[in-house]
Amino acid sequence: MPRDIRPLRPADIEAVVALWEESGLTRPWNDPRRDIDRARTLWPDLLLVAADDDAIVGTVMAGYDGHRGWLSYLATSPGNRGEGIGRALVAEAESRLPALGCPKVQLMVRAGNEQVLGFYDALGYERVDVTVTGKRLIADA
Repeated sequence: MPRDIRPLRPADIEAVVALWEESGLTRPWNDPRRDIDRARTLWPDLLLVAADDDAIVGTVMAGYDGHRGWLSYLATSPGNRGEGIGRALVAEAESRLPALGCPKVQLMVRAGNEQVLGFYDALGYERVDVTVTGKRLIADA
């Protein structure tokens, strides 16, 4: 287990981006550094890292839009998977959201990612049959 789950610090950014890239979470059309900047502007205490000494071994980005909370960028270092880091990060994000008045939390999982869906199933998340649509307003790339 990590010794420290805390909000991201500026010195963590490059390690966090590297972890997201290693975990396959980044996409060419989303600049992860811009995502970090945007998240920290709105909810600086909800972009969490799990740290073992100076090493970043996990992340989760939470947010609240006034209706529901969201989780994004949950990642655990491949060498540390199975140690409960992801569960601890989700639990910490879930514990911070109600203090903001957030009544529920949800997330999106890319189609076909059954391993991740199974992880969230085990945490009590329910699969909901919805279609997500989107429109880019600011081009990152």
